[in-house]
Amino acid sequence: MNSQYAVAVHVLSLISAYPEASSSADIAASVGTNPVVIRNVTGLLRRAGLLRTQRGVAGAALTRPPAQITLLDVYRAVNGQDSVFRLHEHPHPQCPVGANIQVTLEERFGRAQAALERELARTTLADVMSDLAARAG
Repeated sequence: MNSQYAVAVHVLSLISAYPEASSSADIAASVGTNPVVIRNVTGLLRRAGLLRTQRGVAGAALTRPPAQITLLDVYRAVNGQDSVFRLHEHPHPQCPVGANIQVTLEERFGRAQAALERELARTTLADVMSDLAARAG
């Protein structure tokens, strides 16, 4: 998983807390990145139905309350249906390890992915906002 996921949660948290400061430049300053990165991430969030934006107009808004946006929603917006875990593609089929490693790892990685998704589904953007508020003050 790359940092886009953390950036996406940061973007949604910032827009939730400060809707007036939601230009890509404002968000980029908070995230510590380039506005182009923010526009790419907000595009993913918009296509997933989590953000509403208008072309040529600064600003964005959540499409639903933070309590109705899970971290799994954000994960899927950024990663699609891809798993965090990736298998290498060409193990040697004549090697005892190479011939069996794919199925062995698929089973274990599948269980780990399911556990990750269960945890992300239990956590909402409102939970993140609550944690942020507790740490800020």
